[in-house]
Amino acid sequence: MIGDGCKIGAFVEIQRDVHLGRNVKVQPFAFIPSGVTIEEGAFIGPHVCFTNDLYPSAVGEDGELLTEAGWRLVPTHVGPRASIGANATILCGVTIGEGAMVAAGSVVTRDVPPHMLVAGVPARVVGRRPAGSVSVSGSGHGS
Repeated sequence: MIGDGCKIGAFVEIQRDVHLGRNVKVQPFAFIPSGVTIEEGAFIGPHVCFTNDLYPSAVGEDGELLTEAGWRLVPTHVGPRASIGANATILCGVTIGEGAMVAAGSVVTRDVPPHMLVAGVPARVVGRRPAGSVSVSGSGHGS
């Protein structure tokens, strides 16, 4: 489900069973697989990649291709007005809190507290989200 007012860039893949709240902006080349929920006003930068399986594999123990029954979907949640920078990778099962910010290129492996800035590989809290980095007018994050 894609909420009202969302802006989706070119070459974005959004699979079934994804929920985008109102006014979410997804930049070009992002990948959002089944099981991801992104709440209102969140920003997903270019080339952001979410995962939905902790142990991905093409084949089972018998060497045969796995079907949907052969893997377990692990949901991921992005809170309202969170911002995820370019080329970040979000591993499944995490929650990115309301108003949190993920720096470009980060790999998120654990929950991000609300209003915090995380950076690095793996991503670690480096401080509070910078003041003024959330637009109250709704016109932030470029166009």
